[in-house]
Amino acid sequence: MPGVYAAGRLDADSEGLLILTDDGMLQSRIADPRHKLPKTYWAQVEGTPEDAALDALRHGVDLGDFITRPATARLIDEPAGLWPRNPPIRHRAAIPTHWIEMVIHQGKNRQVRRMTAKVGLPTLRLIRAAVGEWTLGTLQPGEWNELHV
Repeated sequence: MPGVYAAGRLDADSEGLLILTDDGMLQSRIADPRHKLPKTYWAQVEGTPEDAALDALRHGVDLGDFITRPATARLIDEPAGLWPRNPPIRHRAAIPTHWIEMVIHQGKNRQVRRMTAKVGLPTLRLIRAAVGEWTLGTLQPGEWNELHV
């Protein structure tokens, strides 16, 4: 649609909430890292998260080119109402997977994936659940909700 732009971005292999707006000021507030708008992600990771890995995510992770800001990180159950992944994630019978909810205040390229990998928990599936006050709620892939702000 002409005049409507994405406020932020999602990697091609990530899923979830993407905000589209025709309000330039709102787009800037959402996308500009100076505003530190929290972004909530659900990451399905390979392996079993130990306290040390979650603590590392909570304190910031040195990714080589930058050190991440501290994140909120906690183990969660698989999110309810989750749609099937297409294509499905790889499945290894001998290696369990778990879900982590992370809230970050940055938006560097592939940041969540790089953070979980650095602490020994490769991300298999990544879903953005919220940006600031806006949440995915019950929206399914391809669905949208019009909001007036």
